[in-house]
Amino acid sequence: MTLIAIEEHWIMPELTSALEAGADDDSLAFNDLGDHQERLRDLGAGRLAAMDAQGIDLSVLALTPPGTQPLDPGQAVRLSRAANDLAASAVAAHPTRFRALSTLPMSAPEAVAAELERAAGLGHVGTMVYGRSGDRFLDDPAYEDFFAAAARLGQPVFLHPQLPSPAVRDASYRGFGPLTDLALATFGWGWHLDAATAALRLILRGTFDRHPDLRVVLGHWGEMLLFWLDRADSLSRVAGLPRKVSDYLRTNFHITTSGMLNPALLRHALAVTTPDRLIFSTDYPFQHPGRADIATFLDHFPTEKQKADFAYGNACALFGITL
Repeated sequence: MTLIAIEEHWIMPELTSALEAGADDDSLAFNDLGDHQERLRDLGAGRLAAMDAQGIDLSVLALTPPGTQPLDPGQAVRLSRAANDLAASAVAAHPTRFRALSTLPMSAPEAVAAELERAAGLGHVGTMVYGRSGDRFLDDPAYEDFFAAAARLGQPVFLHPQLPSPAVRDASYRGFGPLTDLALATFGWGWHLDAATAALRLILRGTFDRHPDLRVVLGHWGEMLLFWLDRADSLSRVAGLPRKVSDYLRTNFHITTSGMLNPALLRHALAVTTPDRLIFSTDYPFQHPGRADIATFLDHFPTEKQKADFAYGNACALFGITL
């Protein structure tokens, strides 16, 4: 069966150097574990071989967190453009194997919509952003033009986790030693709560009421939101929204697996959203499901159509991919 993975990371050395010099983001250390650096830099033969080993036909490339968001506006604009040009070149070199999500200079809100449109013109099928740039949340009115452009251009917005702010880390994620503190603030908990909060803020801000065609993608089985909808729905009444939070989740959001191939998570997801919302991803190279692991997981879908839609059909429909 054809298999498309939509959250497959890469790095650009020039951007990595800029982040290491000017961004206080401990999560950059994860790029240095094992052979991650080698895998992340490779947009050619090594990555294609890894895809072949897993049975992945097409990967949608996206920069690792935190993208260019921690950088000053000038750097963010320049390096976002460079990253988008480089990703477009990788796709052009392997048009049957790669697509790409754009990188946007979110610390320069006035430049974001234009770069999104430029990247879409290069062939990027969507974009990846994070819930906060400095002290500015993604739901800030400064990004209204960005969301309008994303909806108009049909560019899905992948909302990826990022390291929580220093204040939140100090309040909630300290006291166990540096490594445990970092793990608690990132893959163990903080990343996902941070992304879920950013998604909820977009809903509460009325973003999808103003832009009903806007599509947002959440990784890691919906960053906890799919498992807390009974409580989250209460927010709609308090905030005066016209629909329940769960309705927005089912109509404006798509959910990826991020390499977490757990049948129990699949069963719950199918119970609270519709099969056309679920999309395969491996979170390369941070997760390593093998070909057999993927095939076994696919067999847990109730029907062959749902299996095929998850494996490739839903990604094709969302990102406008033609095989």
